Amino acid sequence: MYITAAVLSVLLALVSLAAGVPKAMLKGDVSAGLQSHMGLSAGLVRFVGLAEIAAVVGLVVGLFWQPLGIAAAVGFGITMIGAVAFHAKAGDYADPATRGNAMAPIILALVSAATAVTLGLAM
Repeated sequence: MYITAAVLSVLLALVSLAAGVPKAMLKGDVSAGLQSHMGLSAGLVRFVGLAEIAAVVGLVVGLFWQPLGIAAAVGFGITMIGAVAFHAKAGDYADPATRGNAMAPIILALVSAATAVTLGLAM
């Protein structure tokens, strides 16, 4: 079970790092899209990016101390649930042009839940 938990943690950490760094630095299309399309402030976009980077640290350290990894996976999952809510509010699930990108937080929330469960079972 630990190998599964480690693989999920590393994959989730890599995705979280790739998503968090551009938001924290307010660089790239995603950051600009969150501000223009979703109406988020630059400060909130940066906060979300920093939360995603914090999840990376928690997931990596959580490989050695599982309670932190569980907390990081749950926290990242909650962040993704918030992203789902923002996408729903913006109408992204009804629009075929934006539906694909809006599905990522749903998938990542499910992977976060699986990571937390497998880390808990690996203890």
